[in-house]
Amino acid sequence: MTTLKQDYDTLSKLGRLDKDIPDFISDNLNPAFKLREYQKEVIARFIDYLGNYPERIKPSQLLFYMATGSGKTLLMATNILYLFSKGYRNFLFFVNSINTIEKTRDNFLNPNSIKYLFNNKIKFEDKELKINEVENFEASNNDDINIIFSTIQGLHSYVNVSRENTLTYEDFKDKKIVIISDEAHHINTWTKNRLGKGESIAKITWEHTVNNIFNSNTENIMLEYTATVDLDNPAIYEKYQNKIIYEYSLRQFRQDGYSKEVKVLQADLNNIDRMLQAIILSQYRRKIAEKNKLHLKPVILFKSKTIKESEQNEEKFHRKIKDLKEGDIQKIKTQSKGSVLENVFDYFKKENVTFGNLITELMEDFLEEKCMLLDSNNIDEVKQVKLNALEDKNNEIRVIFAVDMLNEGWDVLNLFDIVRLYDIRDSKGNRPGKTTIAEAQLIGRGARYYPFKLKKEDDKFKRKFDQDPENDMKIVEELYYHSSHNPRYIQELKIALRDTGIMPPQEPKTIHLKVKEDIKKTNFWKNGFIFINKRVEADRSKIKDINDIEVSKNFGPYNLKTGFTQDRAIFTEEIKLEEDKVTRQFELKDFNDAILIKAISKLEFYKFDNLQKYFPKLESMNNFIESLKQIKLDIRSSKKKLKNLDPDDKLELCLNILMQIESQIKSGYTEYKGTKLFIHNKIREVVRSKILNINVGDYSDQEYGLPMSNPKYENLRLNISNKGWYVYNENYGTSEEKYFIQFINGAMEKLKKKYSEIYLLRNANLFKLYRFSDGQATEPDFVLFLKEKGKKKIIQFQLFIESKGTVWINKDQWKENFLKEIESKHELQILAENKEYRLIGMPFYNETVKKQEFSNAFDKIINT
Repeated sequence: MTTLKQDYDTLSKLGRLDKDIPDFISDNLNPAFKLREYQKEVIARFIDYLGNYPERIKPSQLLFYMATGSGKTLLMATNILYLFSKGYRNFLFFVNSINTIEKTRDNFLNPNSIKYLFNNKIKFEDKELKINEVENFEASNNDDINIIFSTIQGLHSYVNVSRENTLTYEDFKDKKIVIISDEAHHINTWTKNRLGKGESIAKITWEHTVNNIFNSNTENIMLEYTATVDLDNPAIYEKYQNKIIYEYSLRQFRQDGYSKEVKVLQADLNNIDRMLQAIILSQYRRKIAEKNKLHLKPVILFKSKTIKESEQNEEKFHRKIKDLKEGDIQKIKTQSKGSVLENVFDYFKKENVTFGNLITELMEDFLEEKCMLLDSNNIDEVKQVKLNALEDKNNEIRVIFAVDMLNEGWDVLNLFDIVRLYDIRDSKGNRPGKTTIAEAQLIGRGARYYPFKLKKEDDKFKRKFDQDPENDMKIVEELYYHSSHNPRYIQELKIALRDTGIMPPQEPKTIHLKVKEDIKKTNFWKNGFIFINKRVEADRSKIKDINDIEVSKNFGPYNLKTGFTQDRAIFTEEIKLEEDKVTRQFELKDFNDAILIKAISKLEFYKFDNLQKYFPKLESMNNFIESLKQIKLDIRSSKKKLKNLDPDDKLELCLNILMQIESQIKSGYTEYKGTKLFIHNKIREVVRSKILNINVGDYSDQEYGLPMSNPKYENLRLNISNKGWYVYNENYGTSEEKYFIQFINGAMEKLKKKYSEIYLLRNANLFKLYRFSDGQATEPDFVLFLKEKGKKKIIQFQLFIESKGTVWINKDQWKENFLKEIESKHELQILAENKEYRLIGMPFYNETVKKQEFSNAFDKIINT
């Protein structure tokens, strides 16, 4: 029997899951938060489960088992919006920590917060709604979203101890509610222990309280979100095996590029010197970011074992900063050899940053008022607000001194250094103990990626320099965990980090990918070209109304009620059937302007300021309304009804059409496009030797990272170092890449009969191509260069080829479609009258399911 998650994994893999997100969800979220593909997958599963899953149990309980930093709070907002559309108005939100409550209140209720989840106005059709915090559901507004925020402990106390004006079990009777549990693993106190405990114990637990509320109405829904579920516990597994709807591990989160990479920096120094190391590294990071025009205020966490030690460390730090000497910096430099700090001081020397200048900066940036002491004795509302907005440009906090308060529920993106100011171990049998595991979980929280773009086409939420480790900006994609020199502890920490998935199973393998020296002697290298297109801003300057864009101009047919009514005695009179329906075509100009204006005024999208984004040349609303009047619609009803449509019918029809047009305008809108003109670039200026860092064994395709001269599978072995047609000295790619190279090797005899030059280039992050329609970037795996023999007019082919694993064929179908467009749509600069270049994008290469299609297309080209 399959689990719920397995059912949806299969549906998704087969392409049978509708992943179009309703506009009322995407439009009502904060525009700064773009939904990622895995988040769209989660939303699609959630919607499908509530509407289509045949084995749905009521009341319904679902668990979203997702990594720290993967955007669970944003998904809560999407779930709330969808459930509002289904008639739910009352939401009970609870967590384990009061700190998390304050953070969540800010995210849900404060439009001025940089992490506010919703749009400035939340609208469903023509109605605006609010999000209200309420103490109980008796005070809830049925037109709005009403949320009770509570801790688990507070909720348990409220409903089990009778007090005036607090929640009781009576509040949940006769109401359908949605229970939202963040860090949900905390409510499983009874389940964890029930194998050996009695029912009487269960009745006094938080979990029992939650279950009582949940089961008070069959229409209730409980949504749990956590990065931690102890599925090794048989009772926990039994409880959740058919409730986990989606799992997105921290390991997958990191592999997909959404986290910082974690580095451990150990130093045999005293605490104050390790703190100095951290602030120097932090200041270097800030300088590198500013050099690349990126605003970044990196934050450091100094972590102590006890509150008293934290206070003492804070005091020592402030004393040292106030009395910082060049000798202190020189000492750190002397001890930096072989670490990242060696690069830091090399950079300072190159950029003429003197120790005196550095000290001035450090004394200013790490003033006492720019540091925060945070523990159970030193916490207030002001600190909580600052803590939740560390990324804010107006927030100058650079250092947090803490003990354990931030181990859970802390959401910060610009944390780049965690300094462990104690040196203890609690392991058993060389396995991580509770302290080390908690530290690994804290590191996982700190590893959230700091979003930024350097190029327009960059994905701001993903790492950009995995294949360019020598780039200075790599430091902005790394979290450093500073520890004393304790090899046994470091080994245990790495085990814990690998268990969580935030660190790869093995140390990254450094690979030197070199262009062969013999290649550099060829005419191909010295004089050859590669043709690449560009991404440019889409020219929307002439768009003034809907006649200038591609949207439907015909809608319908719409069925309108005829209003037919009949009162007859069933046995004595003949029953007359409903009047026959007919279809008639109208244009919106057939409705009076007042109806059209009223419909437009009800939809936020059609505000003039917003329309100008899509129609830059729009002069007035009157002009836009005129362009709408040519829209045709087919209406089906009785002749009598169609002859005299009433104003309410016209308004309903107008709203329906306008909402469809809105959806089409949005889906067709793009800020960019890929040029059809492909520009020639010199081969030797695009292709270069590279250093790659590869996490061998960190991917499902275990061939990745292994050389083709010594692969995992013998049938993929090929010594390409002596193949004059392969540009690089080796290939470390996936099995599909290696199969493709074997394919070309097998076709070489046939190719040499027709072509005088044959070169295969692996695109090791050398260039991108941009889809014509919207500028979406792709990096084809290979380019095959072919030059025909013995022709008066030189004909050279450039084939773009993508080798694709089976599981990615459907997901990346757009890439294949784009590659196939290149041959017929591209344009080239004319380089010489006696030379002709042909650019061709090939079908995907896949050894098992696409090989024949590729082979047929390939043969067609070389036999032409």
